[in-house]
Amino acid sequence: MPLISDIFSATGPLALQIDGYQPRQAQIDMALAVEETIKKQQQLVVEAGTGTGKTFAYLAPALLSDKKVIISTGSKALQEQLYHRDLPKLLKVLTIGKKTALLKGRANYLCPYRLNQHVSHVPTDDIDVMHELAMVAKFATQTKTGDMADCIGIEEDAKVLPYVTSTAENCLGKECPEFDNCYIKKARLKAIDAELVVVNHHLFFADMAVKEGGFGELIPTASAYIFDEAHQLSEIASQYFGQSVSTKSLFDLINDLRLVYRTELFDMIQLGKSLDKLQSSVGDFRLQFPLESSRGDWRETHKNENVKRAVERIINDITFLYQVTKLALARSDNIAHLFDRCVELRKLLDLMFDTKAHGFSYWYETTKRNVTFNITPLNISDKFAALIEKSDAAWVFTSATLSVKDDLTHFNLALGLKPSKSFIVESPFDYHNQALLCLPRYLPEVNSPDMAHSLVKIALKMIAAAKGRCFILFTSYRMMNLVAEGLSKLVQYPVFVQGQTSKRILLEKYIRHGNAILLGTASFWEGVDVRGSSLSCVIIDKLPFVAPDDPLLQAKMQDCKMQGGDPFALIQLPQAVITLKQGVGRLIRDQNDKGVLVICDNRLVTRQYGGLFLASLPAMQRTRDLDRAADFLTLIE
Repeated sequence: MPLISDIFSATGPLALQIDGYQPRQAQIDMALAVEETIKKQQQLVVEAGTGTGKTFAYLAPALLSDKKVIISTGSKALQEQLYHRDLPKLLKVLTIGKKTALLKGRANYLCPYRLNQHVSHVPTDDIDVMHELAMVAKFATQTKTGDMADCIGIEEDAKVLPYVTSTAENCLGKECPEFDNCYIKKARLKAIDAELVVVNHHLFFADMAVKEGGFGELIPTASAYIFDEAHQLSEIASQYFGQSVSTKSLFDLINDLRLVYRTELFDMIQLGKSLDKLQSSVGDFRLQFPLESSRGDWRETHKNENVKRAVERIINDITFLYQVTKLALARSDNIAHLFDRCVELRKLLDLMFDTKAHGFSYWYETTKRNVTFNITPLNISDKFAALIEKSDAAWVFTSATLSVKDDLTHFNLALGLKPSKSFIVESPFDYHNQALLCLPRYLPEVNSPDMAHSLVKIALKMIAAAKGRCFILFTSYRMMNLVAEGLSKLVQYPVFVQGQTSKRILLEKYIRHGNAILLGTASFWEGVDVRGSSLSCVIIDKLPFVAPDDPLLQAKMQDCKMQGGDPFALIQLPQAVITLKQGVGRLIRDQNDKGVLVICDNRLVTRQYGGLFLASLPAMQRTRDLDRAADFLTLIE
């Protein structure tokens, strides 16, 4: 096997076979540290600045090791990029044969059984669903993997997906008539056989938390785990180490039971009535909350008398459904699994509606149609540390944004890590010459009614100087929509706004046009890679502190206070610094990129903590003069 230092050298295979490759000491240092960590089965934490080449720095030692390795990324998009672009390229360069596998959560795979069920008995008269069902049926005759990402015309939020994919609750496992054709089973068998498996964080933690036994466990055990975009882990782990239940789960159960009622048990009138009653009470329950999407403290909301009555109705109606379904067990082979789901949902609802447990946040989240209840642990460090301890494996954590003012303590404490080695490798980009940071003067206070007007004025100036080519990142949908409305009437370039279509299509349109403007919130602050002249300016509306009324944040802050800590310094500030670093990272993606970053928040210069944000950002030139920022943009080709 070649030495790591040789692979990344000026005369190594990477330099000889990849155009533009240049050796970087930071990349070599990281690769050597990953190699040692895998060999010794230790813990490693590395912040690798943008442009370090961290993907190859962990992939090369993973491929050269003789151990089974799981690599987890922050999103499905990054997972696809890693598996379909980076991994094949490196395997070719290294001329080694390794069995690899891509593994996604079960909701990403076509379920032949559910597709056949719903093609035979179309579940709705919704024209969109019927049209999409036909497209999926055609896809089913052509696919080998069953990966719904390959089904042309079906987007991530397509209405048909719940009807043609399975969940942990409705999957029949080995009892399924289509078990031999199951794409999830095939993907898992491939992953068991592979030496390197690529997953994503949500799947990793869902799998760790569920462990349904045999078929339910998708991810095989490994000797090394590598997490890219590791700054997301604490928040994602909290979701899966807790528990949740949604009105969508109840509607899904109702729909699946109704299918059996209509096809097999149509003479069982009580079953139809019990389904109607539960559907009505769940629908009425959603009306107890505001129509717009929101989050709130469930402990407080639960005290409301109208909400209490609506909750009691759901509990009574699911108990009635439980009793009726129990009577039907002897009449249909398809009822047993649905009965088990009914039992499980009833237990979860009892748990959610009893809010006495300490050390947890009880909170809810609403969408237009549904409500999700969550019980989230306030501290997952002990659980995660126990998971690592039990594994007897190597654990590597990396991201471009783990530190706060060059300190990794916040990240390590949140996950209970005790790394044998942790370090920061700086970006090789020349930020001083490639980028300019502008903190405009004379801004209104961040929550002022005049803020949207000021943002539009600043954006118009930057857009004119950059000839479009701008990202404008927001901390709220409200401000994004206000600014979008103002800009759309005043600029000559296309304005793409988050929510118009899927994130992937928006980015494709933005890049294809070359002179467009894109407005986005949280999901566009990270995992977006636009290189070259299509993006010359990033404007950020304000420092990304989590909303103070966020129920999970409030619970964590209260817990921190009880332990004698300063919640602002220990929780709010580090989170905001890391999120800002992610947003800033959208600007310079290549050694030839140039651009201007505009942060429209006075607090960077008027508050003491502003210095911590600035000290955590790359060393760019700085100005408070918008004219200078515009001049910098006009010089970019």
